[in-house]
Amino acid sequence: MDKSSELKLESKVSNCKYIFVVGGVISGVGKGITASSLARILSDRGQIVTAIKIDPYINIDAGTMNPTEHGEVFVLDDGDETDQDMGNYERFLGVDLSRTNYMTTGRVYQSVIERERNLEYKGACVQVVPHIPLEVIRRIENARDKVNADVVLIEIGGTVGEYENILFLEAARIMKLRKPNSVFFVMVSYLPVPGNIGEMKTKPTQHAVRTLNSSGIQPDIIIARSKMPLDEKRKEKLSMFCNVPIDHVISAPDVDSIYDIPLNFEKEGLGDMICGTTGMTCGPAINEGSIKWKKFAKSTHVKNNVVNIAIVGKYFNTGDFTLSDSYLSVIEAIKYSSYKAGSKPVLTWISSMDFEKDPKSINTLSKFDGIIVPGGFGSRGIEGILKTIEYARKHNIPYFGLCYGMQLMVIEYARNVLGLKDANTREVNPSSKNIIIDIMEDQKDKLEKKNMGGSMRLGAYPATLKKGTVAYKAYGSAEISERHRHRYEVNNAHREAIEGAGLVFSGLSPDGKLCEIAELPGSLHPFFLGTQFHPEFKARPLSPHPLFTAFIKACQKSKKNTK
Repeated sequence: MDKSSELKLESKVSNCKYIFVVGGVISGVGKGITASSLARILSDRGQIVTAIKIDPYINIDAGTMNPTEHGEVFVLDDGDETDQDMGNYERFLGVDLSRTNYMTTGRVYQSVIERERNLEYKGACVQVVPHIPLEVIRRIENARDKVNADVVLIEIGGTVGEYENILFLEAARIMKLRKPNSVFFVMVSYLPVPGNIGEMKTKPTQHAVRTLNSSGIQPDIIIARSKMPLDEKRKEKLSMFCNVPIDHVISAPDVDSIYDIPLNFEKEGLGDMICGTTGMTCGPAINEGSIKWKKFAKSTHVKNNVVNIAIVGKYFNTGDFTLSDSYLSVIEAIKYSSYKAGSKPVLTWISSMDFEKDPKSINTLSKFDGIIVPGGFGSRGIEGILKTIEYARKHNIPYFGLCYGMQLMVIEYARNVLGLKDANTREVNPSSKNIIIDIMEDQKDKLEKKNMGGSMRLGAYPATLKKGTVAYKAYGSAEISERHRHRYEVNNAHREAIEGAGLVFSGLSPDGKLCEIAELPGSLHPFFLGTQFHPEFKARPLSPHPLFTAFIKACQKSKKNTK
């Protein structure tokens, strides 16, 4: 790099702005969507933006956590298993992020301990403060450098006042001390409206701001979440008691579509406010990017041309509630392709165990235009899923299987078409004579040693498609790259027999050893296709995934044919 280039880079780094997003009052208040929306706004206005999620748990990554406890595990191109908010960042920004954009308490401590063991602290006494916050800052700056960002959005998980995120707030405070004109804070807080009172209350947010102040941080902007818009009186109260200018209190009421949020923020003047507050030179609010986003957001409000889709799986229930966050990316991918096709998707969550308890209830699937079986692990509910797949195949209902949904699709075909009644996956029945889905060769040693964390086949891998197949027609290309998360694959010992019975392995790894897509030809079924990978991770609002789009179109066609 020549001297002038070094000077330009140094100048850009010194001008980089850091916007921390923190939460107050309750969890799940919408920090991730707020950070994603701010990133979208600033990106459309000409800034190079990257986003970071900080999770306060001790886990090194999200990969070992139960989806019903924490929501979806989102996998990046480089194989990092992350929090679902990373998926929101990618979808709103339309970019692929990397492991530099994600950190946890466990990951930060692990790095500090490894550096201490390698004598990288030159014999110093390594302490929680300052070394842990400094490691957090180092990671933030690495993410900035990776894309040469103008703006870094940093979402700190949890709620202010929790013990777990104190050290991350300390890192933000130190950054503010070092770069007072480059670091800014947005608090996303909740304003309840108690039913027996009927008045929106600001006191919880006042207390949340005081708690944030006790960490040495003053918010520059308050995003006030509630079920209804804020009135002027509430804005005045928050301004007075939280020490924030009244025009820096932004109303963020509940909306039907999260994709309206960037547009609503712009209506509130948030884009201009952030650009003015941070001193950034930004483009106009109305620009090519915002026009495209507005067109997409409008399509999310379609009310006609409904497609009814059953999602049959097993990571739905937590207590008396349905946790759809277990499959957040699947839901969004369905939406994007449905909106593109001019349809409104109506999703029904069905536990596969219902079909095991009451076999006759399988007939309820007849009312759906399409069926999706998403990913999963283990034996629970598997027989119910196999009954689901058989029903979809025999009744010509469009079927889309993702990861485990593809593996079970192949097993169902081997059992009921090829006649191998004991066909199974080694994961469920290792003593079966016909192991259709077997553990990958490189995974055997990992399982024996109980090396479970971050050890699956993870991240983006290439695949080659057979011309003339449903998959090839959907992609319009013979070469693709998709994200994986699995330990098991189709057993090649049975591949020839299965294909001889009519199922086509239309996508293979470049060396031809791994089956990536299985399907029935379009002449035999409206849409019967499964992928070993997770296509939902690469679906974007402005670029829906081609396989989901092909599935939705098949659902529309199937629906028309039943009228």
